[in-house]
Amino acid sequence: MADTVIIVESPTKAKTIKKFLGERYQIIASFGHVRDLPNNASQVPESKKALKWSRLGINVDENYTPLYIIPPDKTSRVADLKKAVKEAKEIYLATDEDREGESISWHLVEVLAPKIPVKRLVFHEITKAAIEKAIKTPRDIDLDLVKAQETRRIVDRLFGYTVSPLLWKKMAPKLSAGRVQSVAIRILSEREHERMQFYKGQYWGIQGIFSADKDSFQADLIAVGGKRVAIGKDFNPSTGKVEGDVVLLTEESCNSLVASCKGKDACVVSVENKPFTDKPAPPFTTSTLQQEASRKLGYTVKRTMQVAQQLYENGMITYMRTDSTFLSEEAVKGARDLILNNYGKNYLSPEVRVYKTKVKNAQEAHEAIRPSGNKFADIKDVHEKFGKEAGLLYELIWKRTVACQMANAEGNRLSVKLDLEGNTFRASGKTISFPGFLRAYVEGTDDPELELADKEKLLPPLKEGEKVKVEELKSLGHETQPPNRYTEAALIKQLETLGIGRPSTWATIVDVVLNRGYAFKRGNTLVPTFLALGVTKLMTEYFPKVVDYQFTAKLEELLDEISRGELNNLEYLESFYRGDKPGLLSLVEEGDGQIDPRVVCELNIPAVKDSGIEVRIGRYGPFISLGEARASLPSDFAPDELNLEHAKSLLENAKLSGDCLGVNPETGANVYLKAGRFGPYVEEEVMEMGSEDDLQDTEEEEVKPKKKAKKVAKPKPKRASLLKGMSPEEVDLECALKLLSLPRNLGKWKDEEVFALNGPYGPYVKAGSTTRPLEEGMSPLDVTLEQATTLLESEPKRKGRGASSSAVVLGEHPDSGKKISIKYGRFGHYVTDGKVNASLGKGITEITLEEAVTLINEKIKKTNGV
Repeated sequence: MADTVIIVESPTKAKTIKKFLGERYQIIASFGHVRDLPNNASQVPESKKALKWSRLGINVDENYTPLYIIPPDKTSRVADLKKAVKEAKEIYLATDEDREGESISWHLVEVLAPKIPVKRLVFHEITKAAIEKAIKTPRDIDLDLVKAQETRRIVDRLFGYTVSPLLWKKMAPKLSAGRVQSVAIRILSEREHERMQFYKGQYWGIQGIFSADKDSFQADLIAVGGKRVAIGKDFNPSTGKVEGDVVLLTEESCNSLVASCKGKDACVVSVENKPFTDKPAPPFTTSTLQQEASRKLGYTVKRTMQVAQQLYENGMITYMRTDSTFLSEEAVKGARDLILNNYGKNYLSPEVRVYKTKVKNAQEAHEAIRPSGNKFADIKDVHEKFGKEAGLLYELIWKRTVACQMANAEGNRLSVKLDLEGNTFRASGKTISFPGFLRAYVEGTDDPELELADKEKLLPPLKEGEKVKVEELKSLGHETQPPNRYTEAALIKQLETLGIGRPSTWATIVDVVLNRGYAFKRGNTLVPTFLALGVTKLMTEYFPKVVDYQFTAKLEELLDEISRGELNNLEYLESFYRGDKPGLLSLVEEGDGQIDPRVVCELNIPAVKDSGIEVRIGRYGPFISLGEARASLPSDFAPDELNLEHAKSLLENAKLSGDCLGVNPETGANVYLKAGRFGPYVEEEVMEMGSEDDLQDTEEEEVKPKKKAKKVAKPKPKRASLLKGMSPEEVDLECALKLLSLPRNLGKWKDEEVFALNGPYGPYVKAGSTTRPLEEGMSPLDVTLEQATTLLESEPKRKGRGASSSAVVLGEHPDSGKKISIKYGRFGHYVTDGKVNASLGKGITEITLEEAVTLINEKIKKTNGV
């Protein structure tokens, strides 16, 4: 056994480091944190359960001492680690170089209590040179970084465990509050309120096609009679009205103008040709990588970080949690050598570009995200070795890094104004004379129109006074649009702009907002729920300080000061929890007495405000009410889409709950048409039945010791959803009974009973384990046995691109030895080791064993709260 043990977080990282160090060291993984605060009462040690602060996990009366425990699923890992270091002569802790990594190392020392020398290894890339340099220059654990991480953990625990119960009491059960999570929800909610208060404005314009010497070009009307034509920015979003001294064109005025210009020529009144120079964007930080991966690759923030982690642990890129844009000398040399070899000297920036970090933040990595080493791995090799997802993300990082040391792009911007019968048209174009860094990389944008406008456009050579022909004029109508909702990447960009959160927390923030029902995804956008609006209302009215953007950003700065040893963490905690500005504790106590549930649970939705309809948060979710009528709001209903028409429709459908369609002649039970959260359905009432408590005792029972009567579960009413395309108006008793009869027994096929059913994914037929969806036009209410057997004997349709009905075995997990397979389930392809399942993500069907191990390990970390 090796004398030196190196402990890292993950087996993939251990495997990569072992390639460089060989058998000289024993390298083992901790699988993240080995200690944490208790997640529930069952994890609190028996000796601590009687203490009033034990469930909180923080002794707020004794220097905010945290109660650390080893989670049950980590006991065997700790035993393995203790066994590994028992006979060693020295220990190197090589966890990540941020606060969290420093904390993992400190906890390892606390748990293992080694009697041998312990040193900390730090490196921002997993290359042979970086690892060997770290071993030659080890350091001690940075306790200031540890204190900063511990303080952040304590603050988040105090916030969540004191504010969340107040939300349960005043609003609805199972709600959660978080220090940064609540601010993120506020950002989404405020944008939704902007959308709800938005009024559309309509305006018209004219687009013309002109030609000079057979070269045609497009120009747009910008002024009529010397007065500028109104465009979208001239409208007040709160009124939908035009403001300013502009001309608002209508369809009629545009058509009239087009008719008056028919057969006329236009005259060039001005030509402006200005040279421009564009500089490349700096190399990636965590935030900018997440934004670009979202725009260009369609990756979620969470997936971007998972793939980046895989690339980092396999030695392909530098550490992926950083807000630094600095590049080391070897990175600059590697990029500039590549430019000379791949693009030529003309494309190399004359001087080395130096990018300075905007954020003063000592706890994160001190270099941008870039390919590792001084010779960057080939893009094609990464694609082949680590799969498509990792290959595309690496390609993005490779190109951005190389581009930042390339020459500027140069070109000309041309603007031409035309006069047509006193009306001014403008055409603009852009030509690239030297592409420079654009040969390697073009930065994306969150504004599709801006991105489109920046494309290269060519205009014919034109001179002032020149006549041009009018080939076509057409009137175009436009509507102003409400402000865009945030995407995941745009939300993180906003948090970064506000100084809230850090690279290691942004992906988690987005994940929490989605998983706890405060937002849902619609395409790439985050739509806040009514619940998010309700929680934001309560927090901003009664806890304005703790959801204030500047206050939250200041907390992040104070944590940074703790990490640099400039601030005492206990002073910070006392100020946060018991401070007189006021502190969190007094805010919660005041809120408990002041918050009126009736008031905070009512939402202000402008579209229905004056109709008497109330929108409220209830114990079982959001609902609307008008007098005695109530209707639940679907969980995927966007708040800005609720208008008077929708509200009345929901209330009308809810009245169906009292509509009895008739009596089932076989059971004598009433059959109702009702409306639920997921749409209308039919229900057969439950006939009253006695319980065992109602039975008379027998003589035999009187002789024996009397047993406690058993509770009999009350039978549930039989229900059936309406079929797709079926409206409530067409459902009568006969139709309802047919729906309630599902599944229908159609007969036998190959000695198996054949049934017609209606499932969550549509109608289908089933025989044994064989299922087939019904074809268009077929209904489970009248499909025949002949039709069903034809479907059952047909080839099954593939469930998705590359879908397979059987598992594909990739290999064994390097740590547990369990077989890892790719399978297909209800939500797409996933990998499994027989115990842990991890989704591959939308549209992904194939991955490597390395990628599968990473996904499973990440799922284990998430399950363990790491």
